[in-house]
Amino acid sequence: MPCCVQSTDRFHALGRAATLALALCAAGQAQAARPMITDDARLVDAGACQVESWLRFNPGGREVWALPGCNLTGNLELTLGAGRTRDDAEGRATNTVMQAKTLIKPLESNGWGWGLVLGNAHNSLVHANANLLGDVYAYAPASASFMDDRLVLHLNLGALYDKSQRRTRMTWGVGSETQLAASTWLVAETFGQNTGRPYWQVGVRHWLVRDRVQVDATAGHRWGGGSEGRWFSVGLRLLTPRLLD
Repeated sequence: MPCCVQSTDRFHALGRAATLALALCAAGQAQAARPMITDDARLVDAGACQVESWLRFNPGGREVWALPGCNLTGNLELTLGAGRTRDDAEGRATNTVMQAKTLIKPLESNGWGWGLVLGNAHNSLVHANANLLGDVYAYAPASASFMDDRLVLHLNLGALYDKSQRRTRMTWGVGSETQLAASTWLVAETFGQNTGRPYWQVGVRHWLVRDRVQVDATAGHRWGGGSEGRWFSVGLRLLTPRLLD
């Protein structure tokens, strides 16, 4: 996420904030994935895969991402993806993400569920000498369903080890999905760390082909931030049928 600081520290803050977003991001889920950063207690269908991709624009920078993920065992979803970011002042960077997610209690309609996520996020400028080993994060996503899944709430609590600063930060996220029409959902969330001002995001997702092709658009900002903290994103999510038995 964009931050308002200067010079090299500005890009490092951008990298750390982007890592936070990835730490909270649902790298692959059956319903509440893109464009939400707050994760949920769902997985891609057993034996199936998906690709989440998006463009994000903010003053002075832009990003392009692709995060493929597969649920190989039925309760272990693995994601390995990358993004390319460009900052007009500091240049380009490549980000890589590795993540594993499992569910302790799957989310059911009008019920609740929770899981565990462990991952690593690497930024080529912030972690220039880390050999693809960047910030390590872990969190627990919890979700609750209401009104036959027409309203779903999410809560994330976790921690992120900032390798460049050698310190651990607590991470959190609170989000909601509200069904507007048969194939259209309103998403809203706020997320952050135990230090600094949090972020918010609101947007819409729409199924072009139910459970196979989804598009979305969001706008976000940092609470109390200036114009530099705003962003806009558009995304495309593709899901496969069951590929593995």
